Amino acid sequence: MNERPSALRIWVLAARPKTLPAALVPVLVGSAFAAYAGAFHWGAATLCLGFALLVQIGTNFANDYFDYVQGADTAQRVGPARAVASGWVTPGTMRTAMLLVFAAAFAVGLGLIHFGGWGLLPLGVLCILCGIAYTGGPYPLGYHGLGDVFVFLFFGLVAVGATFWVQAHTLTWEVLLAAAAIGALAANILVANNYRDRATDAAAGKRTTVVRFGERFGRAQYGAAVLLSGAVPVVLWVRGFGLAVLLGLGALPLGLACWRRLRPSSPAPELIRLLARTAAHLALFGLLLAVGLALG
Repeated sequence: MNERPSALRIWVLAARPKTLPAALVPVLVGSAFAAYAGAFHWGAATLCLGFALLVQIGTNFANDYFDYVQGADTAQRVGPARAVASGWVTPGTMRTAMLLVFAAAFAVGLGLIHFGGWGLLPLGVLCILCGIAYTGGPYPLGYHGLGDVFVFLFFGLVAVGATFWVQAHTLTWEVLLAAAAIGALAANILVANNYRDRATDAAAGKRTTVVRFGERFGRAQYGAAVLLSGAVPVVLWVRGFGLAVLLGLGALPLGLACWRRLRPSSPAPELIRLLARTAAHLALFGLLLAVGLALG
């Protein structure tokens, strides 16, 4: 058993701060597009950020709980320690924390109805339900190779698109293109995690895309997302956005370096560091793209 950290440290670790760029970046980019369109609204953007962060943390809590219950988190796992599997938090306490965080996300999401209409209510509920269904319920998405699709849709198209929508009350294909790149890079965090855990996931019956389709598929998916993120600033510039949008290309070297590290020969500690670097790549791309849009 791992040495028990302080109570605060336990919950910080359970929230998995290295994954939080997946929630922050879509709101940042969606709001930057809104600012470019002259429609930025602090109140709407803040509520979007709160909802996204709470859904991400709730999903992480759900993952901690359900992976333990379903036997995916074992002593053989090489990744960072998990709160329930390490004995720091009881399963019941983690389940309660998960439900409280999702309830808070629902409450925050209600505030967005004022900006985007009642159509956001079923969308918000679906986000929360899928956060639970990612590793829980009768058909866990992450256990059937659908986790990547969930992340791409909800932390890419939905998060960026909805953030832009509640401020500008419209959608453009340029916003959706950037959202696709954000979603693909967010899914890369999952790819890096699942690539590292492929052996223990397979033993536990967790059929992630890496387990289902193999390591080569995982590397190809990762690389395709990196290349898409490099193409988006160029396409936006060609479509008439200011030259500053090409700042987004500044994240490409980091993405390519991460891609090269995703190899079967990479030791476990290197793959653990790769997860943080993958999240850093997403954060850097989103930040540079947002700055480019603001300057434009």
